[in-house]
Amino acid sequence: MARRCAITGKGPLTGNNVSHANNKTKRRQLPNLRSVKITLEDGTTKRVRVAASTLRTMKKKAAQTAAAE
Repeated sequence: MARRCAITGKGPLTGNNVSHANNKTKRRQLPNLRSVKITLEDGTTKRVRVAASTLRTMKKKAAQTAAAE
């Protein structure tokens, strides 16, 4: 299974570890993925992997729509 957010498509980034002696070695920065259950329109639930930052945004948007009603 790919390390990719199912909603935003965020994936791993690449870069360098840089030591004090300025030696450079490759590294990967992985997204902070969480496995959550999402309810679809037909009533079924599906488990998807979503980035933690995306979950935070989804909760914020849900709170804003609830406050607006």
